[in-house]
Amino acid sequence: MLEIEVVYGTAEQQFLQSLKVKAGTTAREAVLQSGVCGKFPEVDLHAAPLGIFGKAVKDDTVLWPHDRVEIYRPLLIDPKEARRKRVSQD
Repeated sequence: MLEIEVVYGTAEQQFLQSLKVKAGTTAREAVLQSGVCGKFPEVDLHAAPLGIFGKAVKDDTVLWPHDRVEIYRPLLIDPKEARRKRVSQD
């Protein structure tokens, strides 16, 4: 069994779940086992982008001990555009 974490956050709430999963478990399988859908039913856990320690990964990425699987939210605005708007307001 591998000890891993699954994390998700919004501006208002954070979710961190420690799990023990079987060797060979993929990132997407861990997310589906984590229980995050109970706290954030609006998240499409079958399509949300995933990462491990800040690096984007594919759904079928096999996990290693102590990996932290991150569920990413869609961007509301392009980061470059957001910077342009901030600069133009100054």
